[in-house]
Amino acid sequence: MNKKVVVFSQLDQDVLQRLQAQYHVVVINPKQGDVNEQIREQVKDADAMIGAGRLLNESNLATAQQLKIISSVSVGYDNYDLAYLNQKKIWLTNTPHVLTETTADLAFTLLMSAARKVPYLDQWTKQGHWQRTVGEAQFGHDIFGKTLGIIGLGNIGVAVARRGFYGFNMNILYHNRRERLELAQPLNAKYCALNELLQQSDFIVVAVDLNAESKALIGQSEFDNMQPHAVFVNIARGSVVDQQALIATLKAGKIFAAGLDVYAKEPLQESELFHLDNVVTLPHVGSATAETRKKMAELAYRNVVDALEGQTPPYIVNPVFS
Repeated sequence: MNKKVVVFSQLDQDVLQRLQAQYHVVVINPKQGDVNEQIREQVKDADAMIGAGRLLNESNLATAQQLKIISSVSVGYDNYDLAYLNQKKIWLTNTPHVLTETTADLAFTLLMSAARKVPYLDQWTKQGHWQRTVGEAQFGHDIFGKTLGIIGLGNIGVAVARRGFYGFNMNILYHNRRERLELAQPLNAKYCALNELLQQSDFIVVAVDLNAESKALIGQSEFDNMQPHAVFVNIARGSVVDQQALIATLKAGKIFAAGLDVYAKEPLQESELFHLDNVVTLPHVGSATAETRKKMAELAYRNVVDALEGQTPPYIVNPVFS
């Protein structure tokens, strides 16, 4: 009997067809009723799951009897209850590395858009306000030669720093759980305490993993330590930042602007952020290019096939029982 794979979110069509050619595939469809109820029913005899953006824990996985792997089409894995997966001896795999460069591109898109007021000026122009030479209210800030502070010097943090150092002649500061000399030296990046970075940086990009240490890492006291002309960018996870403190800081004009791709609750459908001219809000599109999503789906597919064919997948998040 063919092994069963449950697809719990949208998936690249080529990858879906290849899975369907090899295995018995069931696609969870929100139009067919409660998604969690569908998952509980379908995982009873499932061998694998693949997808992204869905909370998976004991409440919807308890019926699983033979589930071997959940292949997440993502790098982040805060949607999954790792303790429960370990208890059930279910592998969780992710898709690192393939989205590093595109996410770093987006970080700089947010940084530049916020610094030069791009969304605000776009609307201002379209609404017919450009009737004479622009004034100070439309001025932004230069980027070239400024100081860029990176919080979290992992793969994405390094890629952001490279863009700043080589592309914009920026001075690089970084804060990390430990020094990363091998990564920092080629960029002439200086390791410093978080408050020092906040006080000295013109631009601040958050690129940390979400964990117990990083949750609510940036709150009101951290925003108070930033310079009045600072631009704050978050491409990590929404829970890393106290969103209400950020809103209060932006409303008070205590920093110049923010660029956000992630939020405490997603999808973000109503927020005070939407009514502020000094924030750029994107719908969690860090990896959302056709090329990158294809690579992510291919890697997630490989993780599934390896697990179901008796091999060890290359990117296991919880290898404690491997």
